[in-house]
Amino acid sequence: MLDKYLTPIIKPILTPIAAALHKRGITADQLSVFGFAIGMLALPLLAFELWSGALIAIVCNRIFDGLDGALARYAKQSSSAGGYLDITLDFLFYAAVPLGFILANPEQNAIAGALLLAAFIGTGSSFLAFAIAAEKFQLDKPQFKYKSFYYLNGLTEGTETIALFIAFCIWPQHFVLLAGIFATACAITIFTRIYGGYHTLKQLEANTAKTINR
Repeated sequence: MLDKYLTPIIKPILTPIAAALHKRGITADQLSVFGFAIGMLALPLLAFELWSGALIAIVCNRIFDGLDGALARYAKQSSSAGGYLDITLDFLFYAAVPLGFILANPEQNAIAGALLLAAFIGTGSSFLAFAIAAEKFQLDKPQFKYKSFYYLNGLTEGTETIALFIAFCIWPQHFVLLAGIFATACAITIFTRIYGGYHTLKQLEANTAKTINR
């Protein structure tokens, strides 16, 4: 929900850094992999309840996630392969954070963590599945033209997810409550994406059929 507002603010900040990295011969894919490796350090740190260290790893991961896209655009090297690598590593990282809290306190956090993981699967699959169909129909990306594939908006997007992870690390004692609230918000996102995506594609298919039959 907040991504489309935050991105125009962050983009000018990242561009000069991307330019400096490009001069050093660093590629966007290298940043994606390096940022992922740092982000995955959050898993053992959370499991051992090292909240501050986990918070640093999460924030660093998100910084690199922003930089890899900025670098790809600056170097004019945006590609489907890079976008695929980026989103795949992102979802693995997203799953690692709830898993870390589950490992830290299985008795208290297991159910809430499992619900959150299920919610992540729903939000991720609902927009990735639509992205495949959007590519088929060559839909414009009015709000995220810089992305490698079509992003279907929702109540819970990247900005909200990272805010949640930061809140987890600051108030780990409230993981169950925060996870439950966010899983509910994800459920709303899943419903609206499936409903909106389904009817959008049905309309596109109907329009295509009319054009063919003329």
